[in-house]
Amino acid sequence: MDYVRVRSSTVSAVGYDEDARVLGVQFLNGSEYHYFAVPKAQFEGLKAAASVGSYLNAFIQDAGFRFKRVR
Repeated sequence: MDYVRVRSSTVSAVGYDEDARVLGVQFLNGSEYHYFAVPKAQFEGLKAAASVGSYLNAFIQDAGFRFKRVR
């Protein structure tokens, strides 16, 4: 999965595996999470959000996507 840097006080980079529909999120504290069955539109919205952290909370975490901490 390729990651792109984002401007955020909590998130350092995000990536997306289109075939597997997996969203990767790398945090400034060094942790990394993968969220599963995420539509590509959610990834695009996350990259374009004025507040990446707020978008992540509202449209990924609070939306109930299954996730796994990978680092």
